[in-house]
Amino acid sequence: MSGAGAPDLTVDASGLRVAIIAGSWHEEIMSPLIAGAQATANAAGADHTLFRVAGAFELPAAAQAALKSGFDAAVCLGVIIRGGTPHFDYVCNAVTDGLTRVQLDTGKPVGFGVLTTDTEQQALDRSGRPGAPESKGQEATEAALHLAVQLRRIRDEGSTTHRAPGAARP
Repeated sequence: MSGAGAPDLTVDASGLRVAIIAGSWHEEIMSPLIAGAQATANAAGADHTLFRVAGAFELPAAAQAALKSGFDAAVCLGVIIRGGTPHFDYVCNAVTDGLTRVQLDTGKPVGFGVLTTDTEQQALDRSGRPGAPESKGQEATEAALHLAVQLRRIRDEGSTTHRAPGAARP
């Protein structure tokens, strides 16, 4: 599986507010993805709220709204399974590009928990359900929380480097 060599991204995310945004397609896959995201947020001490949208294509707009309304991070969960038409490619590209744009435009983390697989079995294997070798809901939440903590640190450190030597912190 692709999870080999994954880093330990465990952080103390106390005080962070996280929007977990999940599509509604493939509920057998979505339920464990959501559970993994929620358990990870709880373990890190982050407050979280679940929002459901129709599908993966709607994730970028929901993430943008959440991040602009005060959430510190968004974790986006969805399932896109390849079919017999180019629809898969268009949706995957639109969602990936959209979530990247939201992250850069808002300056806040977006955890990418969108499964883009060739088969339903591949998605089940990444869902975090009992017996699954991977939990992309957990991994996306860990990545978003880790980045939120690091961005806070970068901003704090950056604000101290632009002051005159010996100047008091505001």
